[in-house]
This record gives sequence, C-alpha cells and structure tokens, in this order.
Amino acid sequence: MTFAFMVVLGLIVLIPVLAIVIDSPLSEALARRIGNTDSGTNQSARIDALEQEVQYLTQAVEGIREETAFVRALVEGDEALPALPARDAGRPAGSDAGNDAER
Repeated sequence: MTFAFMVVLGLIVLIPVLAIVIDSPLSEALARRIGNTDSGTNQSARIDALEQEVQYLTQAVEGIREETAFVRALVEGDEALPALPARDAGRPAGSDAGNDAER
C-alpha cells in the first residue's frame, strides 16, 4: 500500500466521522457558545430582568404563605381569628343596598 492510497483511505473514513461529529448536539452547543458574542450591557439587562422576576416570585410566594396560614387557621378553628360581623335581620343575604349609603 502506498502513502497516497493510505491518505485517500483516511479521507474516505474521516469524512463520515466528521459529518457525524459536526451534526451532534455537542458541536451545536459548542458553536452557540463560540458564536455568542453578547455584550456586557445585554447580559446586565438580562441579569436585571432576572432579579426583577425573582423579586416578583418572592412576593408571590410570601402572599401564598400568608393565604395558606389564614386558611389553615380557618380549618383548624383558631380562636385568634376575628369573628365575622352579624348580619342585619331585615336585610337579605348578599344585599348591598344598605352599604351604598355608608360608603
């Protein structure tokens, strides 16, 4: 076998192997990483947006905690909860007719 034949045989084997490697998800991720030339301002804007989202989610979780604590106290019959005001006997349930004048 001559050197030229070995080179040609090597290229024949190398081309499909390179095609498989280039088409792999690893190479696509590497290409995205190399091609990602975001500036520092774009990244800082993304960080600011993420911080705002975390702050919003923190507030939402705190609200859910408060609601859960209130419902748990209702279910357990906690005596520390304030009692509901008594309904007027002459007014039907769900009627807001008397409340309009008070507002």
